[in-house]
Amino acid sequence: MTQQHHFFPNPAYDHAVAGIGAGTVAVLCMNPLDLLKVKYQVATDKPTGGIGKQIWYSLRDIHQQEGWRGLYRGVGANIAGNASSWGLYFLFYNMLKRRAAEANPSEPISSGAILLCSAQASAVTAIMTNPIWVVKVRMFTTRADAPNAYRSVFHGLSSIFRAEGVSGLFRGTSLALVGVSNGAIQFVVYERMKRWGFDLKKKQFAMAGKPWTPEVDKLSNTAYSVMSGGSKIAALALTYPYQVVRSRLQNSATTQLYPDIPTTIRRTWAQDGVRGFYRGLGTNLVRVLPGTCVTFVVYENIAWLLRTTAAKRDARIAEAA
Repeated sequence: MTQQHHFFPNPAYDHAVAGIGAGTVAVLCMNPLDLLKVKYQVATDKPTGGIGKQIWYSLRDIHQQEGWRGLYRGVGANIAGNASSWGLYFLFYNMLKRRAAEANPSEPISSGAILLCSAQASAVTAIMTNPIWVVKVRMFTTRADAPNAYRSVFHGLSSIFRAEGVSGLFRGTSLALVGVSNGAIQFVVYERMKRWGFDLKKKQFAMAGKPWTPEVDKLSNTAYSVMSGGSKIAALALTYPYQVVRSRLQNSATTQLYPDIPTTIRRTWAQDGVRGFYRGLGTNLVRVLPGTCVTFVVYENIAWLLRTTAAKRDARIAEAA
């Protein structure tokens, strides 16, 4: 895969910009379902009916009570969290992966190295963005007209800091670090699938006698969708329970019920058993699969656009010289 051309001085910046763009587009498309996922995760009553009916009636009720603004409650915090998370993640991930590749340039980067790079990037990103996710959860679980509702991300951050101090902003951070495994697993699977896709495409070009150039250094959007969706399902199946525990910890309305991780785990198990740790999973799958596909398709296309634009720019500079 040809990636020597980069639009910004550091190639990792290309990936950071692509990540920010992808995170923003994904939130604008999927915010209503993200809102429902968090509401289901923090709920303590037993769900009734099928997943489709639950989603439809929940969205309808929110729309009837609060209008379209209700469905996009917390979208500012969600964009801030998602865009910054993807931007920072791809920045750190590609910097670490590039360093790993340079350490052994004669061999393709191993799955173990990808796992380590992804885990490190996820950990740093999780710590840096945790305060935004605390605000997001509370905005999602509070009506806009409630007395304690946050008016904006900054208002939420400042309110939490005044009331709970620094520890309030970093509630659930340890669980977010547990969630590092989700991204690490996903990216190992995704990178392997993508490498297979590019190897196959290169063989096809070689057999046809066509040269490999940056302009064709891209798989189809369908391929990216299948790869990102498949890798996300694999990761989510293994790591979803921590998200439920984290959401319950971060929800200010249930602080007395779930003051710490051990208590949250015990009470969740006592109330619902194993199913309690997968609350909202159906909604999350409905949300996360299209959301993941949108994120990765947009990310890959922006990264490719920056790469090809840089290649053309470098070619013009070389010709002028």
